[in-house]
Amino acid sequence: MPVLTNPIKFGTDGWRGVIGEEFTFERLALVATVAAKVLHNTYFSTVGSRTIIVGYDRRFMAEEFARVVVDSVTAAGFDVLFSETYAPTPAFSWAAKELNALGALVITASHNPGAYLGLKVKSAFGGSVPPEVTQEIEALLTVDVPLAATPGKEQKFDAWPSYCRALEGKVDIDKIRQAITSDKLTLFVDVMHGAAAGGLARLLGEQVKEINSNRDPLFEGGAPEPLPKYLSRLLTVIKNHGETNTSSLTVGLVFDGDCDRIAAVDKDANFLSSQILIPILIDHLTRRRNFTGEIVKTVSGSDLIPLVAASLNLSVFETAVGYKYIADRMLASEVLLGGEESGGIGYGSHIPERDALLSALYVLEAVVESGLDLGEYYRLLQQQTNFSSTYDRIDLPLANMDVRGRLLQQLQSQPLTEIAGKPVIDCKTIDGYKFRLADQSWLMIRFSGTEPVLRLYCEAPTLEQVHQTLAWAKTWAESN
Repeated sequence: MPVLTNPIKFGTDGWRGVIGEEFTFERLALVATVAAKVLHNTYFSTVGSRTIIVGYDRRFMAEEFARVVVDSVTAAGFDVLFSETYAPTPAFSWAAKELNALGALVITASHNPGAYLGLKVKSAFGGSVPPEVTQEIEALLTVDVPLAATPGKEQKFDAWPSYCRALEGKVDIDKIRQAITSDKLTLFVDVMHGAAAGGLARLLGEQVKEINSNRDPLFEGGAPEPLPKYLSRLLTVIKNHGETNTSSLTVGLVFDGDCDRIAAVDKDANFLSSQILIPILIDHLTRRRNFTGEIVKTVSGSDLIPLVAASLNLSVFETAVGYKYIADRMLASEVLLGGEESGGIGYGSHIPERDALLSALYVLEAVVESGLDLGEYYRLLQQQTNFSSTYDRIDLPLANMDVRGRLLQQLQSQPLTEIAGKPVIDCKTIDGYKFRLADQSWLMIRFSGTEPVLRLYCEAPTLEQVHQTLAWAKTWAESN
């Protein structure tokens, strides 16, 4: 029976750990074998298949770790389609559904720093498995899984071609290509050394200007996360371009390490998170593509999202943080779009999975068809809804899990009634504590489920108010 002195825990999307410490060949072999068995128990009656997709990103030794997954899963009697190259995680999710597989096992640590690797478990329907499936995997990690009398078969495959064909069919791809080739649109793409490399060039042609496309497992000492602090090169390139070009539309797009999160940069080199992109996408898809359905947002999403949805007579459903909760809703209801503040956006017309390349195509289609710069489009929506705000988030490391427990107890036993000098008028506890303040700004305090980290989110009318509120929250956390 396996002995795990350091228990393996799945987070909001997969299991991750430091390479050589939590994330080792031996531990991965165990998790992959159990995950394959659980995927079989969960989805075999639906798909009638014993095939599992195995893919990987561009991180340190990703191919070698993926090889361990393949060997473990075939030894347990399952057939494997093994990717012959890196690809976006959504491409493997798409392959699982299109090829009628039990699911996909993807070696990636998404947006984490280079010291990390991980495993994402994707379902037969093409999205992250629900929490009850990862809980079953965790529960079976101490149970022996016997080798099969007959090992499964391994075949190589390329996830890119079919995935790109699927995305091309979702947008007016010719209109976007024409805008680029005619110089009406200049497109800069920061792939952050990750699995998005070459993706938009495959879809839109070689005039796409891609930066940070080389493989760098250390991510220049940072992390492949679409945040301004990691985007100095892209911001400089667009700023310099704007000084010499005033005639064409200019868009910068950013993808995280495994290409399931997106951010953007407008012509003036302003960073645009998904808090800004989601309202633009809702407006575009409803007005120009006549999409209908529910909007699903996480509790940390901007107040502009429901306001834009209401202006288009669309209903809104709110979930806890984590795309798997959005995916659950997409499987149960007719959904137009589901999005989270950290950059993951998915669509009811595709698979219940966040997909940054598809989001990129929809963003570009919105720009080309509207003729508006992304910053201009955002300001127009603010005017139409009579709502203006700014947003920021900080992650605060805690000394240990005991501090986490003490802060949680404090929130439960002594609820906050005033924050940064403003009365609290409401508190939601869908995921953490979201405090609505008297000036309609809000502060959300949320704990990581797997590590001693406190996540602080704030939206307010001005950036100064956001920073004041976050500073207050940081002081509160450090003094309790």
